[in-house]
Amino acid sequence: MALSHIAAQGLVLLGCGKMGSAMLAGWLSEGLPASSVWVIDPYPSDWLRSTGVHLNQPLPDAPAIVLVAVKPQMMGDALPVLQALGNGDTLFVSVAAGTAIATYEEALGDRTPIIRAMPNTPAAIGRGITALIGNSHAAEDHLSLAETLLAAVGQTVRLDHEGQMDAVTGVSGSGPAYVFHLIETLAAAGEAQGLPPELALQLARATVAGAGALAESAEESPAQLRVNVTSPNGTTQAALEVLMHEQQGFPDLLHRAVTAATERSKELSRG
Repeated sequence: MALSHIAAQGLVLLGCGKMGSAMLAGWLSEGLPASSVWVIDPYPSDWLRSTGVHLNQPLPDAPAIVLVAVKPQMMGDALPVLQALGNGDTLFVSVAAGTAIATYEEALGDRTPIIRAMPNTPAAIGRGITALIGNSHAAEDHLSLAETLLAAVGQTVRLDHEGQMDAVTGVSGSGPAYVFHLIETLAAAGEAQGLPPELALQLARATVAGAGALAESAEESPAQLRVNVTSPNGTTQAALEVLMHEQQGFPDLLHRAVTAATERSKELSRG
């Protein structure tokens, strides 16, 4: 199953905020006809109105896929609209954080093929990464279909079990915010050393973006790339002695941060 299958049977997008809009833009640019897309969104943007999709109109009887992209707190209101499509051939894919597969099975029927996915915000520029896990009714062709759709906004990875989703949330789901904060604080530190604010921010942004791109494209591990930059007794080593300190540096700090995000994800999933 691929975009041609979706084009023939239709795709329903429930919620079209930033993430939904990023995905829809990717699908339309890859050739999915607007006439094959139904969007349910109470507050459609001007861009969404301009796409030519079916907006807040009656849904097809058996769409190929329903992609749920509303915020978790809106889920209770949204799911009853879709109950008629449960326990059938329609695949449900959720990108809503903190909503377990079991929640969908209760609302839609336990014979419904369901895939839970966790994308992240760089999806807005096609540089996201999305982790996927399906229930027992999500077959290989369902997973492949979901991967085809989500590849429109970046990389995809499959998980072994749903329990891993909380840790994924802590690393890649929430992770962009950690990197943005790194840029903020790196710029502030440069400013404290006498750089003009605009210059410090430009240096910090470009450094983090460039290092990330290098880490993704290089064959060496991040550890080796770090070593490559570090001359003995040089400036980088002086900084790393602070950053790599076991109790006061990145190792402990990021461990605690990711643990906090993972635990909060577990709490949200429990309701």
